Amino acid sequence: MLAKETANAFDDAGWIYEIKWDGYRAIAETGSTINKLYSRNGIDFSNSYPIVFDELQKINYKAILDGEIVVLDENGLPDFQKLQHYENNQHFPVCYYVFDLLEMNGEKIYHLPLIDRKSLLKKLLPNNDVIRFSDHVIEKGIAFFEVSTQKNLEGIMAKKADGEYYAGKRTGEWLKIKNHKTADVIICGYTAPTGSRQYFGSLVLGVMKSKKLVHTGHAGSGYDDKKLKEIFELLQPLVQKNAPFAEKVVVNNTVTWVKPILICEVKFTEWTGDEKLRHPVFLRMRNDKTINQITMKAPLLGKIIANKGGSKNVLKKSVEIKQRKSASKSEPEFLIKEGKNVVAITHPDKIYFPDENVTKKMIAAYYQSIAKYILPFLKDRPQSLLRNPGGINETGFFHKDAGENAPSFVHTFAVHSDSSNKEIDYIICNDKATLAYMNNLGCIEINPWHSTTKFPNNPDYLIIDIDPSDNNNFDQVIETANAFKKVLDKAEAKSFCKTSGASGLHIYVPMKKKYDYEEVKKFAQLLCMYVQEILPNFTTMECNLKKRGNKHIYLDYLQNRSGQTIASVYSLRPKKDATVSMPLLWKEVKKGLTPQQFTIFNALKRIEKMPDVFKGVLGPGVNISRCINKLNK
Repeated sequence: MLAKETANAFDDAGWIYEIKWDGYRAIAETGSTINKLYSRNGIDFSNSYPIVFDELQKINYKAILDGEIVVLDENGLPDFQKLQHYENNQHFPVCYYVFDLLEMNGEKIYHLPLIDRKSLLKKLLPNNDVIRFSDHVIEKGIAFFEVSTQKNLEGIMAKKADGEYYAGKRTGEWLKIKNHKTADVIICGYTAPTGSRQYFGSLVLGVMKSKKLVHTGHAGSGYDDKKLKEIFELLQPLVQKNAPFAEKVVVNNTVTWVKPILICEVKFTEWTGDEKLRHPVFLRMRNDKTINQITMKAPLLGKIIANKGGSKNVLKKSVEIKQRKSASKSEPEFLIKEGKNVVAITHPDKIYFPDENVTKKMIAAYYQSIAKYILPFLKDRPQSLLRNPGGINETGFFHKDAGENAPSFVHTFAVHSDSSNKEIDYIICNDKATLAYMNNLGCIEINPWHSTTKFPNNPDYLIIDIDPSDNNNFDQVIETANAFKKVLDKAEAKSFCKTSGASGLHIYVPMKKKYDYEEVKKFAQLLCMYVQEILPNFTTMECNLKKRGNKHIYLDYLQNRSGQTIASVYSLRPKKDATVSMPLLWKEVKKGLTPQQFTIFNALKRIEKMPDVFKGVLGPGVNISRCINKLNK
């Protein structure tokens, strides 16, 4: 199972956090006549690390283990260089840190929750200095990451405590959070050495982009004399006359070009605007990847491109933003002020929507510009934070607990969690400063509860999520929404519609805290039954994806449960085109409507022109009994 990379550590009671070991990933098979120890691409480690292999022979039960082989330096910390040259460093301890149990007694246990697999693993592992249990902490990811930074470790792993094991897949249930930015790059040549250095001066680096090799810079540091010689000797059989790049590469010294097949890992400070690595430092050679895997990933570039038309107005409106230099870094921050409260938007030019060139700064500015319109729909409502700190092309994650690092002006609401048996402090967003703080955490989308802290069990509105499958067109979504309008009109119930900002539409019916969630859910279910009778050919109330297939629109009434959230009106969505969930007049819900009509670039103008379209959602609630009587006539 592989992990996706994310930028920031987070606290969540549903996650566990482990050290990200700086070594070789290894699978061990024990308890049979032929035990095995091998890398994720099948390289046999049994002869390379005989101490580990010998200790595995002492495990007499049949199991498959997943872990990392590391060598510990004189300070007890992982040292990858010593691991790579273990033949010369055998006086240092080598360990196999095991973090997962995949099979036991010949049966796969992938389906068990991770926390249960680790509990079994801890009981099964021997108590010695070579085969070690990779321990973890629960919930406190931010503090754990800070400790890893202080120890100068590679970083941490965040894993869903109840997650299954997905062999060979890279999922958002395992996340790697690094202390340093790193990239795998292709060695394309080397420059001549200068001064007293021997062999070469720097490596010329590249990556694949649109099936072409492009130049990404030079790495001139990170080598000792032994490493310089070793890399130089590896490159000699690969020397070629011509540069492997289609583009002309400007260098400051004589270059020897090589066939681009060797891969190394570098650490760096940032990607520059012209897609070059800034301050790359050599870390290690990589022999577990192919050059076609070394591609330029747009969300990681952070390149600065001119804003699309209309975005300048968003930045100017209703927000005081000032640029300053950080006391510890040269990277600019942007300040958002509300009274005495100041929020620094860090990494303001980080690209969140690569195709649309929308930055973190633009997102924060958008929300400040529409704050007076969105805050009434957020007031006193616990927030489930959907965070996308790496932008829309990286998997986001939900984060519920405010944690100890929230500013003093951020108010919270404690809710007991049965699953973790702990209190979760949900953020309450009643002001522009808290809204900015959430944006700085990477919240592109805003997800409030349907009820408030004063009446947590009584929602202010009923919601129907009209959720199309892949083979439905948006005209069918519109037809479905109008079917709901027809049913609700017959019930003499006020109703309101908005785009989801993705592929569907949301129908709201005001409840004004008159009923609890269960009563509202049952009424929503009844409404969906009426609409399915009207449109039986392409609507369904079956929530199971496999059972409903990909030809039916899902009428989701289960949104009406305590703790459920849905993207707020006026919220951005982490989707292509930087779309906004926009309220509609019912006369606009007709053929030709698309969710892509409303984006960060034009939303403010429409909202200012039509500020009260959704206001009635928080108005007088309907009488459910009376509505049902009307429907039965």
